[in-house]
Amino acid sequence: MIRMNPQHAPHDSGTQDRRAIESVVADVERTQRARDTEGFLALFHPDALWTTAHGKVLLGLDAIAAFTRAVLPDAVWDGEVTYDVAHIQFLRPDVAAVKVRQVYHSAEGDTEGAPLYVMTRRDDGRWLLHACQNTEVLGG
Repeated sequence: MIRMNPQHAPHDSGTQDRRAIESVVADVERTQRARDTEGFLALFHPDALWTTAHGKVLLGLDAIAAFTRAVLPDAVWDGEVTYDVAHIQFLRPDVAAVKVRQVYHSAEGDTEGAPLYVMTRRDDGRWLLHACQNTEVLGG
């Protein structure tokens, strides 16, 4: 479930798009938790690019798919991961920059990521991940 920061509540215009974007972020959380590789990949635009939290640059869905299929099924974390939409900024009606707070909860303590997803809306109204940067948040 996506928890929206109250100070970034939806505006009157674009509420349907905001909900659709929040739904994609919820699907990112769901597919990561389930280690659902194909479900995760279905969230990407065919021309997507992704930079991992550790700086690996993946250009295009084929590269993202190869990396995801190699890493996600065997990903190990001893708690759960949550994704909270922190802010949505529409750059154009069909392009949005989405700031996410990602937290891996474990017995050793929480670790955070601060992804930025640039999402685009397809002609059919579906929002997809298009240009994404995941950044590890270091303590201190």
